[in-house]
Amino acid sequence: MDFVAINKPDPSKKTICIIAEGSYPYITGGVSAWIQDIITGLTNYNFIIFAISAEEDEPKYLFPPNVIGLVNRLLTAPVEKPKKSIQSSFFSNIESFHNDMMQKKDFSRFSEIFKLINKHRYDPSSLQRHITSFNIVTQYNAIRNPLYPFSDYYWAWRSSHEYMMKIMTWDLPPADLYHTISTGYAGLCAASAKIKYNKPVILTEHGLYNKEREIDIKRATWVKGYQRDMWINIFNDLSAITYEYSDCVISLFEVNRNIQIAQGAKREKTLVIPNGIEIDRYLDLKTETCKEFSIGIIARVVPIKDVKNFIIMAKIVAESIPNVKFYIIGPTDEDESYYEDCVKLVENFQIQDKVVFTGKADVRQYYKFLDVVVLSSIREAQPLVILEAYAAGIPVVSTRVGNVPEMLDYNDILLADPKDSEKLAQGVIYLYNNPDYRNKLIAANRNKVIQFYNKKDLIATYDNLYAKYIGMYTQ
Repeated sequence: MDFVAINKPDPSKKTICIIAEGSYPYITGGVSAWIQDIITGLTNYNFIIFAISAEEDEPKYLFPPNVIGLVNRLLTAPVEKPKKSIQSSFFSNIESFHNDMMQKKDFSRFSEIFKLINKHRYDPSSLQRHITSFNIVTQYNAIRNPLYPFSDYYWAWRSSHEYMMKIMTWDLPPADLYHTISTGYAGLCAASAKIKYNKPVILTEHGLYNKEREIDIKRATWVKGYQRDMWINIFNDLSAITYEYSDCVISLFEVNRNIQIAQGAKREKTLVIPNGIEIDRYLDLKTETCKEFSIGIIARVVPIKDVKNFIIMAKIVAESIPNVKFYIIGPTDEDESYYEDCVKLVENFQIQDKVVFTGKADVRQYYKFLDVVVLSSIREAQPLVILEAYAAGIPVVSTRVGNVPEMLDYNDILLADPKDSEKLAQGVIYLYNNPDYRNKLIAANRNKVIQFYNKKDLIATYDNLYAKYIGMYTQ
């Protein structure tokens, strides 16, 4: 998709290009909600959304007036520019770049690779079929993949590199600053924009993209032998490239900042900016009393949220708390087969009368009466759900992922390892049996979210960062 005008730009305002992969504006909640908050809060900037997707879709968000354009780029779309003859300097740069990466983790030569591909609009398929390219692949196969079939290595190399080469033929819309919301392919776009336009780049990592992809790859049955290591290495390298070309590398909490540094981000570039919520929207909710003890999970029904683990926990809890109700609050259409599995699991446990799938919903209506919020995720960063629940006066039981242990004060009563449905159930049952303890948690958590996680502070911080880095490049 080419640039689609959304609203008329204000010529007096600077323009920020948000680069999002597999999220805004086509997926709701989590990172997408965060992006919407940033755009809505910073009305003193124009915004362009550069979305990287697997397929065409309709936006799930209503764009604020300061969103002036949308570009949706499909990874699966063919290169649109005419093919050009390939200069020999391209392959010598490719070999030098790979050697630099392997020997000293130096990614600075990436700029030369990008300039050649972007300038000449090389077709990725032609690049990969070239005899010199084939010789390079053969050479690296002998070094890295001596025990597995060459064909497996070759096709893994082709599929992985084709996406990267294709992205380097893309032109991002001109902007005063590029803000990428992950490393990976979005980070590659941001690095390319930095080289092409000499404009500042800010990276905000909610989770760690390369670690999340590593989990996916290790679970995938179609990835065999060195293909697995190749894909993992590629995503690690894309993170390193993004760190190299970003002016500011942001994480949500200190643990992830230290991982970014260990993976190659320069310490002086890194910064921690925690999430924030619009506290008054949750503090002012009127509490409703239900006859059941109500337990909710606020999440998309997808594997990474491990809703099945929540359902197993529900079965265990229901055996100890007869008068209980469970609410699975969030979209069910993102992974329909997984949702169907969850429904069957509820039926097999014969707890249909106790479990409600709400679909997409206004979570504040449920915060009014929930007694406990549970997160059963395999992976999280700094979940907004926890902050919302705290502000609404609801205690949280969660798996021990991301920044969650710190958010829950490392309280072992409330924390469980991923997949440990028994421990999650124990936490919920403890809160049910100890109402005084629950009330103390509610008061302490509200004070914490008011003091440290106010969205007004988050918006002000990004406002200052945008101004700072735009100013540095316009002096």
